[in-house]
Amino acid sequence: MTVSESNDGGRPFRRGDSPNGRGSDRPRRDGEAGRPRRAADDRRSSGERRPTGDRDRRPGEYRGSENRGAPRRGGEGRFGPRGQGDDRRGGDRAQRQDARPDEPDLPDDVQPSDLEGAVRRDLLSLDKRNAETVARHLVMAGRLIEDDPRLALAHARAARQRAGRIAVVRETAGITAYHAGEWAEALSELRAARRMAGGPGLLAVMADAERGLGRPERAIELGRSDEAAKLTGDEATELRIVVAGARMDLGQFDQAVVTLQTPELDPARTGSGAARLFYAYADALVAAGRVEDGLEWFLNSAAADLDGETDAEERVAELTGEQP
Repeated sequence: MTVSESNDGGRPFRRGDSPNGRGSDRPRRDGEAGRPRRAADDRRSSGERRPTGDRDRRPGEYRGSENRGAPRRGGEGRFGPRGQGDDRRGGDRAQRQDARPDEPDLPDDVQPSDLEGAVRRDLLSLDKRNAETVARHLVMAGRLIEDDPRLALAHARAARQRAGRIAVVRETAGITAYHAGEWAEALSELRAARRMAGGPGLLAVMADAERGLGRPERAIELGRSDEAAKLTGDEATELRIVVAGARMDLGQFDQAVVTLQTPELDPARTGSGAARLFYAYADALVAAGRVEDGLEWFLNSAAADLDGETDAEERVAELTGEQP
């Protein structure tokens, strides 16, 4: 799933999606738009360090980490291996089935069948009524994550309270927390999901959350980990973008440029992933004082950005002094 896709059905997010969508910028906060921000300008002027992700975050986004890098909404595939059971201790069961006062309301038109079948199968270890309620909360988390990430997180938390031993539920909670700017909660939930499901996915989202907590060194460490070495394709690119952002947080602009130098920097490429990578590279080049080179790569990003996800054209206008 990519962060930009909507989840009017199917699963709440897709593994490898970066909940963000932005390139070298940090994850978005509530209500923020989904185009890359000027990470270097923002962080240096305000002193605030937020992760690079997406839509300041339209994993992530920077967007998807499988391209799954960061929860986007929608998409096919599954979050991960089937979870291992849930609390099903007799006297507790009725309470888990009934609506709880701290849970957000579920619209009548939201049905368990709105959730992708692969994810519903992960819930089979639950009591049927509880599984249906969990599924409906997951559907709502996916529907709301872009427009109302705080309410999406309330639904994800409700699902976690009911089915906290299922990997896909914990992953959804982590990705939603990331979108809502709850970096510590996002890390906790994603670590739990990884313990249950295994695999090297979601590292980009976790690294970006470390940046959100003001710990760019830890983001860089994740980028050097053995698990990071197992990533390929968009997942590897998303992690590079986040690590480069962490380098920029530390004022290591030349290192950020080197981090992003990869065979994927091919101007002939188009699409979301290419546009975000080119944008991040351009941003790092400008921060390193290589303005002409940065301008060239902002132009490449604008040409690759078929869906208008970045503000590369505006950055070109700024650097050239021309009106967009």
